[in-house]
Amino acid sequence: MLNTSNGSALATPVTAHWNPLEDLTLEQLRRRGSMKWATYPADVLPLWVADMDVRLAPAIASALHQAIDDGDTGYPAGTGLAEAFKGFAARRWQWNDIDLDRVARIPDVMMGAVQVLRLVTEPGDAVVVNTPVYAPYFAFVPNDGRKIVEAPLGDEGRIDLDALSEAFQRARASSQNVAYLLCNPHNPTGTVHTAEELRGVAELARRHGVRVVADEIHAPLVLPGATFTPYLSVPGAEDAFSLTSAAKGWNLAGLKAALVVAGPEAAADLHRLPAEVILGSSYLGVIAHTAAFTAGEEWLDSLIAALAVNRGLLTQLTTEHLPEVTFKAPEATYLAWLDCRALGFEIEEKTEGIAFASDLAGPAKMFLDEGRVAVSSGHIFGSGGSGHVRLNYATSGAILSEALRRMGQAAHTAR
Repeated sequence: MLNTSNGSALATPVTAHWNPLEDLTLEQLRRRGSMKWATYPADVLPLWVADMDVRLAPAIASALHQAIDDGDTGYPAGTGLAEAFKGFAARRWQWNDIDLDRVARIPDVMMGAVQVLRLVTEPGDAVVVNTPVYAPYFAFVPNDGRKIVEAPLGDEGRIDLDALSEAFQRARASSQNVAYLLCNPHNPTGTVHTAEELRGVAELARRHGVRVVADEIHAPLVLPGATFTPYLSVPGAEDAFSLTSAAKGWNLAGLKAALVVAGPEAAADLHRLPAEVILGSSYLGVIAHTAAFTAGEEWLDSLIAALAVNRGLLTQLTTEHLPEVTFKAPEATYLAWLDCRALGFEIEEKTEGIAFASDLAGPAKMFLDEGRVAVSSGHIFGSGGSGHVRLNYATSGAILSEALRRMGQAAHTAR
């Protein structure tokens, strides 16, 4: 049974042994009105959209409370967020050559990706992605008049450089300009691309005249055993862009702010970014993200330790309750890509539109209908997604355990 007793105090301290994923009870979580908890009926355990079951990091909450107390809710200004990220990147990844003149504020990473793609492509041009990949790519990119060209990941969920080269060639055959929307770390697989792989990407992009736009929103969430390499730190990436944010690392999706960083050869392109884009961030979002990058690392370290525990727990629970389901332990993010094809619920692939609660099929629909557990349907992530589900394990051990028990029972009942 899940514990629904009162949770800990709001001012829970950050300590080496504190687990932010165990800080809220199911009863407290069900009071939330955001998409994750409001979309489904109360008998459903939601492990779908990328939203963690945590409180705000104390440093972020304090900064926001101070702004509210001061009535400081105007328009964003200055370079504070860029400076905060520059310091974080230097400490965390030894990325030491970020030039603030090549950093711009944007509302969020996905909208920023659209705006940057507008700088380097024209309507009708091709944008290459590695499938399966973050589902909104298939809506935002085509809706802006660009066409998706897929370069499937390899069998181990890693970038297949041969497939990428072939996709670049196909894109080049039909487009004057070609861009590559790189997901680093990768969503939904949780793969962290290695420095060697990224050097291969940069070499191919140069050879084929392709501009790389790296979505690095999950970079703060690299788990023990892997090392994050910023794409712009790789030789050959000087004409590329990086999109980053504290949104995933500190659970700030509702507080809109992000950054785009341009390589030295892309500075002139970045300076063409429209003023309305730069001014589009939420000021409270900028405050929250700045606090995350400057004073939120201790909390982040506690979170990463907790996610590593849950990653191991998910492996155990899957073996126990869904022995036919396999997955490669993610190296980053809090998302697991479960291969459920052995259960027999594969459907036709789909690669268009954004799918949320209303677009479930295959094993995801079965887990919801029979087990009252909501996960993301694999078919919306592009080629190779059918028969898979994406599961968000950034929750308490009790909720995760109950969800996997239900999913195992649902699979048994449905078959």
